[in-house]
Amino acid sequence: MQVPRGLTNLPFYADPEKILLKLLNQLHDDQRLRAADPLNLAQKALPDHLAVQIKRMIPRLKEGGAYAKVSHDPNIPPADIEAALQEYLEKKSPRPWFSPFRGISSHLVRGRPWLEDLQRFPSRTLKVEFLPPSPGVEAAELTEETLYTLFRTYGKLGDITPQPTGSKDLPKYATLNYRNIRDAIMAKNCMHGFTLPESGGGGKNGTVLKMVYEQRAKAHIWRDWIFSHPRIVIPILGALLASLAVAVFDPIRTFFIKSHVTQAFHLTENVVYKWFRSQVTRANEMLTFKRHKSEDAGLSAVWDDRRGAIEQIQTWLMETAETFIVVQGPRGSGKKELVLDEALKGRRNTLLIDCKPIQEARGDSSTIFAAAREVGYRPVFSWMNTFSSLIDLAAQGTIGTKTGFSETLDTQLAKIWQNTSNALKELALEGRKKDDKDSGLGDDEYLEAHPERRPVVVIDNFLHKSQESSIVYDKISEWAASLTTANIAHVIFLTNDVSFSKSLSKALPERVFRQISLGDCSREVAKRFVINHLNLDSDEDASGKKTLPSRDRPDLDELDDSIDILGGRLTDLEFLARRIKTGETPN
Repeated sequence: MQVPRGLTNLPFYADPEKILLKLLNQLHDDQRLRAADPLNLAQKALPDHLAVQIKRMIPRLKEGGAYAKVSHDPNIPPADIEAALQEYLEKKSPRPWFSPFRGISSHLVRGRPWLEDLQRFPSRTLKVEFLPPSPGVEAAELTEETLYTLFRTYGKLGDITPQPTGSKDLPKYATLNYRNIRDAIMAKNCMHGFTLPESGGGGKNGTVLKMVYEQRAKAHIWRDWIFSHPRIVIPILGALLASLAVAVFDPIRTFFIKSHVTQAFHLTENVVYKWFRSQVTRANEMLTFKRHKSEDAGLSAVWDDRRGAIEQIQTWLMETAETFIVVQGPRGSGKKELVLDEALKGRRNTLLIDCKPIQEARGDSSTIFAAAREVGYRPVFSWMNTFSSLIDLAAQGTIGTKTGFSETLDTQLAKIWQNTSNALKELALEGRKKDDKDSGLGDDEYLEAHPERRPVVVIDNFLHKSQESSIVYDKISEWAASLTTANIAHVIFLTNDVSFSKSLSKALPERVFRQISLGDCSREVAKRFVINHLNLDSDEDASGKKTLPSRDRPDLDELDDSIDILGGRLTDLEFLARRIKTGETPN
């Protein structure tokens, strides 16, 4: 049993020998664990016909073996006992349960072992130093044949390397390479301190063999290889990091996008918040309730006039058509309110993407962060794009080629839109059950057959400041085209630009877009809108009848002329109504 190297370096592992001895005593005392006791194993390894008794076991923690001090018949030479024991172990060697494929081996200790507890660990390479038996006497340098004769008995040798010819290192030495580390351990413990006489080739005065484990010349071979082969290591490292990011972060990002679309964690969708808001609204009816009523009452006239456009959008959303829905109109014409508050009222799984903050962002990192925020894509490491560019630049200066760490803005945006597509598809298939009549259909066929199950993506401010850069709009239109052609979601574009078809046709060529154009309100609708705003603050008189402020304003006759001059945009009409409510005249 060998102890890992790092364990002996720990501060609480102060005396491993004592701990091991205590553990061995527990094994010897416990009947259930006695099979793992080295003393018990050594006794089983001794044949009955040998008059040998084990007196003491000295375990070697780092090397996984043990010295056994024995007593024997003085008439029997130790070499004969060694030969008889080895012959017995070859035929019938006990195999403990923790080492079923490797039996016990033993050899006679011929040298003088050095029982040290230094941080020196076994290896297959042994350095054999040739020392004189006493000071002032010269030691002999053993030949390869002599070393082979001495050490081959402990195991198969891979090579014997003598000291280089021109080396002046003292003492003289040779290097033995064993095929098995277990053989090297046995040779070192049995032959350390052995004195080779003159008859064995040890010179006139004999030669003492001192043995140490020789570690590899390069202790950090893997680290050196990694730093010396950056062209291989850096791309592999980049691939591993990318795989890790996909495996770990992509499911998290998909979860947050789904939560953003369904508003699962939005405070306004919380039941407690809704109840608290309703109570506050009742208590503050004079301020809160009337203001909301004013907005609803004013816009009701507009929505009545545009009821055909609202119903048309709702009808398109119930059909399967691989094309876009485009709502075009000047700024302030109520495109966003018409789609979100009326056409999509009460519809689940609606995603609103505002292109304005994405287009106005400065720098790639800001653009990535703005796009991620619109769809709920998190965590987002927008700073990593700049950091990766610096790494790529440094690597290019070092190895001469790019590593591929840095990614362009196109690639980063494509990742965001791809994760969003996956989240939208999961939401579209969320309500599907195994016992449905369409259970036999695949996912794509199911979504094609059920357009009402698809989420709706509303892209607002499309082509906002498109003259500065079109890269954002190109990626958005390509992504929207993939959503519609794959039947993942319906896509509605809200734009002020009348030339939207030129940009969208690049992503979805040869298709006719479903278009709704919004303009200014007519004079009658605009007048009803302003009067509804004014009549909201109606009060009851003494008889209980409501008094309408519009009837008490003779200057409202000028309202038609003001609307003709101002126009019929909702934002301008709302501003006009507020000015009139403060007491100003229409003109």
